[in-house]
Amino acid sequence: MGVDLGELIEPEEIGFEDLHNKELAIDAMNTLYQFLSIIRQRDGTPLKDSDGNVTSHLSGLFYRTINLMENEIRPVYVFDGEMPDLKSKESSKRRKKREEARDEWEKLKDEGKISEAYSKATQSSKLTGDMIEESKRLLDAMGVPYVEAPSEGEAQAASMVGDEVYAVGSQDWDCMLFGADRMVRNLTSRKTRKSSGGGTKKISVERIELENVLDELEVSHRQLVWMGILMGTDFNPDGVHGIGPKTALKIVREHDSLEDILEEDKVKDTEFENDPELIEEFFLNPPVEETSYEFGEPDKDEIRKVLVEDHGFSEKRVNSGLKKLETALESRQPGLDSFV
Repeated sequence: MGVDLGELIEPEEIGFEDLHNKELAIDAMNTLYQFLSIIRQRDGTPLKDSDGNVTSHLSGLFYRTINLMENEIRPVYVFDGEMPDLKSKESSKRRKKREEARDEWEKLKDEGKISEAYSKATQSSKLTGDMIEESKRLLDAMGVPYVEAPSEGEAQAASMVGDEVYAVGSQDWDCMLFGADRMVRNLTSRKTRKSSGGGTKKISVERIELENVLDELEVSHRQLVWMGILMGTDFNPDGVHGIGPKTALKIVREHDSLEDILEEDKVKDTEFENDPELIEEFFLNPPVEETSYEFGEPDKDEIRKVLVEDHGFSEKRVNSGLKKLETALESRQPGLDSFV
């Protein structure tokens, strides 16, 4: 969800080698939802253990984190804290949409419409508190650090870019509105995706620099936030009717304040879900904290307990993953004390 600047910005395609020996603040909630959405069976059913507990998030977290570490990328996961009041209405709407999608998925699955069912299934993903806690438990066992944000994880991750980490790893452009100097997209995605024409489309890792975005669009960071408000963000998802990226860009270039923009003919009759000035303030000055974390050594017995004993993962596959993790740690460059 959130603002989409993809129509206006051409991201830089990069490879994992461009991220070697760099720490990335990964938006944990965004990533776990991604795993829940894409790691499914052909009819859309998520991976489950023998007790019926969903395990797609654990599978993605374990194997794709190892993949990053094999490529000498050091992930630091950032979890959401307390939900801001600005997001409460949207959260309720999303919950209702997930429930509706789940009902449609079950119906289509019963009718044997597998392809359509899968599409609806990906929209029904639900991340529970238990899933979040067992994800943290797995990360602890792997020796991979995580940070708990006071509020929005994207905001916290954005604040860490610079001295602490190289970039935010997220699919959502909203981290740019929170001021992230750099973001990386498609970090934990599949390498290919089905296209609307029935074929497959290659998915590349993308790097976006905030400075380049502002220069290319000829706007300030504040004006970028105004664009988000007009187009729709997590705090006002509907935006302003009829205003897309190009129109939003034109409007913000013509005004010096949000107050003036709200008096525009195209905007003034809009009923915003939240006060636009409060949204602007939240993006420009979100609740964030100083962070402290360190990488540790993996606890193989605890990893096996979480995955094999508790959730029935294949011991052979988990052991194979552990060997890859061990090899990745052994091959790390000397002097990277934070990764010891």
